Amino acid sequence: MTTSESGEAGADDGADTAEEAERTYAVVLDYLPHGRPGDDRPQYKKSPLAYALEESTFRLLELTLEDDTDVGIGDRIVIDPAEERTAVQRLREVDYDDLSNAAHSELEYVVEEVVERHERRFVDFYNDAQPITLRLHQLNLLPGIGKKLRNDVLDERKRAPFESFEDLEERIAGLHDPKGVLVDRILEELRDEDLKYRTFVGDAAE
Repeated sequence: MTTSESGEAGADDGADTAEEAERTYAVVLDYLPHGRPGDDRPQYKKSPLAYALEESTFRLLELTLEDDTDVGIGDRIVIDPAEERTAVQRLREVDYDDLSNAAHSELEYVVEEVVERHERRFVDFYNDAQPITLRLHQLNLLPGIGKKLRNDVLDERKRAPFESFEDLEERIAGLHDPKGVLVDRILEELRDEDLKYRTFVGDAAE
C-alpha cells in the first residue's frame, strides 16, 4: 500500500466530507520502517511501526503497519480497523513518554495542523465552553485566559456565535492568538498525565 498523491495513506484530500467524517484519522508523528529499535527479533518478524496522533480525541498511538506501507511524517492515515483502505494492522494507545524523540519534535506542529484543519470544531469550543465548578470555567483552562477575558468571551458570544479564529481576535480585545492557546492546552494535556481536568485529549468531540 502506498501513500496517495495528497500525502495521505488511504485518505482523500480536501475539506471534510460526509465520507471523511465517518472515518477515523491519525497523523503520523514518526515512521519506523524496521520496527521498534529495541525489538531483538529477526527483521523478517518485525513489521513497520508509526507513532501517530488521532485527530478526534488526540490519543497518542503506536501503529503496526502492513509491510508494504509507504508513509511519511505528517501523513494522515485511516485507522478504522474495519476500513478496507487502512494500512494499519494493529494499534495501541501510548503515553507521551513512550514516543520517539522524532515524534516528540513533531507533535506541536501536528497538533497545530489538526486545530487548523478543524477550525469550526475548535471555534465552537469558545462558543460552547461551560463551567466546570462554581469557580472554574472551561475557558480558564486555556493558558492566559483569566477572569476578564473569560467574561469578555461569554458576553460577546451572547451577541452572536464566533465564526472563526479571526472573528475571535477581532471581537475579543486581548485574545491575540485563540488558536495558539488551544494548541498549548492540548500539548499540556498530552504531556502531563496528572492534570486534573482534560478538555481535549480523550474527548471524542467530532
